[in-house]
Amino acid sequence: MNAIEIKKKLQAGGTVYGTMLTVSRSPRWANIFAQTGLDYIIIDTEHTPRSRSEIADLLAAFENTDMAPIVRIPIPSSHYVTMALDAGAQGILAPYCETVDEVKETIGAAKWRPLKGKLVKEIVEQNNYPSNASKRYLEQRSEKTICIIGIESVPAIENLDDILQLDGIDAIFVGPNDLSISLGIPNEYENPIYEEALRKIIAICEKHNTPVMIHHQNVELSKRWLLEGAKFVLHSTDARSIHNAIQDDFSKIREHSQSKIESDEVI
Repeated sequence: MNAIEIKKKLQAGGTVYGTMLTVSRSPRWANIFAQTGLDYIIIDTEHTPRSRSEIADLLAAFENTDMAPIVRIPIPSSHYVTMALDAGAQGILAPYCETVDEVKETIGAAKWRPLKGKLVKEIVEQNNYPSNASKRYLEQRSEKTICIIGIESVPAIENLDDILQLDGIDAIFVGPNDLSISLGIPNEYENPIYEEALRKIIAICEKHNTPVMIHHQNVELSKRWLLEGAKFVLHSTDARSIHNAIQDDFSKIREHSQSKIESDEVI
């Protein structure tokens, strides 16, 4: 899927599926992930020390797949937004946004580049374009870009309704670890306080017809919140998936080996 197809499917009430790259650096991983049938991939640069050239190489590799590459930038800054998009990303995820002004800066860079400064501010705040021709040109470009805003704290939830008044937000992202810490219950993902916060986020987003992405690492949690309304499914990471697959395979092999030893001893 490309960015346009993902947005259309979500707007029609469908579900899309993806995971996050946290350790994979070689562009050769692109074809491996493309064979999984996922719709998109998040390339993390918030918690992962990837260089600008490494990101560009990964993005170039994913151009030849049916997965839309989206970059999680380090902070909600126009500088990082434009770097990711200029390198070939089909979308950005801006983490830990709390204020309307932060989101305005992110949207301005994600949707209305190459305009900057006063002119992009007039578009975001007043829907005022330099000309009708510029409006058509910029809108056509923005259709190809996914802009995801991270809501990961109590202040962010308090401002979410105001944030979603802005045009240009394609989805809301929730980081469970950051949110649970902000709520005072670190990593307690079955705590009623955490569940209430997620339901509040989903309800506000549904009112604004904005998809919700919640990044859980546990299959049961991902399934649960999919049923609760989180249709933009972001599950696990490359590191965790590789770890779980190896651990599962060798647990079965060891179990079989032990069974054979015990059987031989009986004989």
